[in-house]
Amino acid sequence: MGNDGGSIPDRRDLVKNKPKAEQADKANQTRARWGFCALSKRKLQEPVVSCALGKLYNKDSIIENLLDRSAYGDGDTICGHIRSLKDVKKLTLTPNLSRTTPLDGTEQPQFICPLTLKEMNGLVPFVYLSSCGCTFSQAGLKNVSAPSSSSEERSLCPQCAKKYSYSTDLVQINPSSEEEERMRDAMERQRILEPPSKKSGKKNKRKAAGAAEGDEEPAKKKREQARPSTNPSIAAASRAVVSSLAMEEAKRKSGMSEAVKSLYDNGDRAKRKETFMTMGTFTRVRLSAFLLSGAWKLILEQYA
Repeated sequence: MGNDGGSIPDRRDLVKNKPKAEQADKANQTRARWGFCALSKRKLQEPVVSCALGKLYNKDSIIENLLDRSAYGDGDTICGHIRSLKDVKKLTLTPNLSRTTPLDGTEQPQFICPLTLKEMNGLVPFVYLSSCGCTFSQAGLKNVSAPSSSSEERSLCPQCAKKYSYSTDLVQINPSSEEEERMRDAMERQRILEPPSKKSGKKNKRKAAGAAEGDEEPAKKKREQARPSTNPSIAAASRAVVSSLAMEEAKRKSGMSEAVKSLYDNGDRAKRKETFMTMGTFTRVRLSAFLLSGAWKLILEQYA
C-alpha cells in the first residue's frame, strides 16, 4: 500500500531542521549608530554632542532627558553616565555638500572629514578632540599631526588651531564594545579624581552651620533663662515695687475690723469638718453666725 505514485520520501522530506535565529542587519545597525541620535533615535541634527564614551546625541534630546529622566524609557541605560551638559561636548562637524539621494532610496552620510573628505558612515573610524570638539577621521588626523613622543607636548588642532594632547584629548566615536569598556573605566577613574564641586561644598557647609545653630539655640535659651538679671536699676525697681505692695497690704489689713477679718479663712478650716461640696464656701452655719454677730451692720457703716 502506498507508493502508488512511485515516489519514495527521503530524510529531507520527513525531518525538518531547526530554523536559524534571525540576525540583525549589520548595515542598518551601523547606519543607525552614525546617522541617528543614540537616545531619541531621531535623525542627527545640529547641534550634535558626544559623551566620553563616543556616542552621538542631539543636544535637545540630552536636555530633555536631564529635565525629565522618564522622558525616554531606556535613558538611564543609554546615557545614565551623563549628569549634566558638562559631561558632553558639542561637536564641530563638516557637512557633506556633495550629498545626494540615490535611486534606491538610501541616504548618504551627513558629515565628512574636513581633511580627507571621507564620509562619516562607520566604515572609517572617526575621532573628536575633547578640547575643542572638532571631528576628523582617525587616519587624517594622524597624517596631519603625528603623535609626539612626549606625553606633555601638545599639538595644534588643524581646524581651529587650539592646543590638544594626542594621548588624552582624543575620543573615538562609536567605538567597539571592548574599546567602550576601556573608555568607561577611564571615565570612572577620572571622575573619582575630580575635586568636589563648589556648590556641593557650599550646601554641606550650610547644612553643618544650620545644624550647629539649631543645637546652640536651645542651649542659649537655657543659659539666658538660668542667668539672673545683672542690671542694678531693674533689681532696685523690682525691690521697690515689692516693698510698696507689702506696705499697701499691711495698711489694708490694719484698717479692717474684727468682723471683716472673721470673714477670711484664719486657720479654722482644720477644726471644721467640711465635705467636698462645701469645702471653701460659706455654709449656713457660718452665714447664720455672721448675721447673729451683727458684723454686717459694721460693714454697711464702713461703705455708707
